[in-house]
Amino acid sequence: MKRFLSNQYLLILARYVLGVVFIYAGIEKIADPVFFSDSISNYKLLPEAAVNFFAITLPWIEVVAGILLIFGVAVKENAFIINAMLIVFIVAIVISLARGLNIDCGCFGREGSSELGWLKVIENLLLFSLGVLLIVFDSKILVLNKKDPIT
Repeated sequence: MKRFLSNQYLLILARYVLGVVFIYAGIEKIADPVFFSDSISNYKLLPEAAVNFFAITLPWIEVVAGILLIFGVAVKENAFIINAMLIVFIVAIVISLARGLNIDCGCFGREGSSELGWLKVIENLLLFSLGVLLIVFDSKILVLNKKDPIT
């Protein structure tokens, strides 16, 4: 199983999937910051003073981490950043579901909007598992910062 999970082609696929998902999500949020700010506010987890800060900064972190992941720059570190965001997203969704909130997730901006549900938790857990693969096994081919030679 370890041989399969550490396969460099699987790891490249994990990098690209995570990178594309987070670039797309970030761009959609950057394109409509008011909608994303409203989405964050609907969770009722942050003070209003913090909502705009997160609505502006979070999408840029998503885009930058996604781009760096695709190009293989600091793969483990960027996978960790993405996984940290995914943990926050999962916790926010679970809390909102437990509170009975019927809101849009805000995951992919206005265009990719969908209601909160357990399917969103599962989607985020699947993305999280890709990040764990990258953190544990790293991806050493098709990278811009080659520190380790291909063996």
